[in-house]
Amino acid sequence: MAGALLRGGVRRFPWLCNVLLYGGLFAAGDAAQQLWRRRGQSPDWAQTRRVALVALAFHGNFSYVWLRALERALPGRRPPAVLGKVLCDQLLGAPVAVLAFYTGMSILQKKEDIFSDCRKKFWNTYKTGLMYWPFVQLSNFIFVPVYLRTAYTGLCGFLWAAFICFSQQSGDGTAKSALMWLKREELNADEDSSEK
Repeated sequence: MAGALLRGGVRRFPWLCNVLLYGGLFAAGDAAQQLWRRRGQSPDWAQTRRVALVALAFHGNFSYVWLRALERALPGRRPPAVLGKVLCDQLLGAPVAVLAFYTGMSILQKKEDIFSDCRKKFWNTYKTGLMYWPFVQLSNFIFVPVYLRTAYTGLCGFLWAAFICFSQQSGDGTAKSALMWLKREELNADEDSSEK
């Protein structure tokens, strides 16, 4: 019943439902990485609110408009159209989304230099995204109906949000820094369990 209600809502109010789902999942990605990263400490809910604001104000809307524009420019699910959409998404859409995230977060955090994170982390984050998003968008353009594409991107964005929020707060934008942090956490957990 809930699934039917959600599908009906997305069909009736596609923009609103897609943007809200995207924003909620993106904020949940930040909350999840904080809960994991800050075990034993309270999460920074103000940070999660800032992530939600950037996701709702920009990313969800951008994704909704962008994915529809790609479908209009390169309609269909034939391989040339799908590969063209993936290529356009990665060469044009992805850089805009990464820049908007780092700049938007810096503005909301009232940093003196709002472009500092962009200068330090953009290329690393963009290259890391190239290991994830082309595969997500390939499946998106092949299997997902247009009216659900932003929501699907938001669902996959949950993992990306956890990564990019970690990178914005304490990483350098590389998958290596996130994996090194995870490895340290695993070692710490092993040490804690051996002490008991």
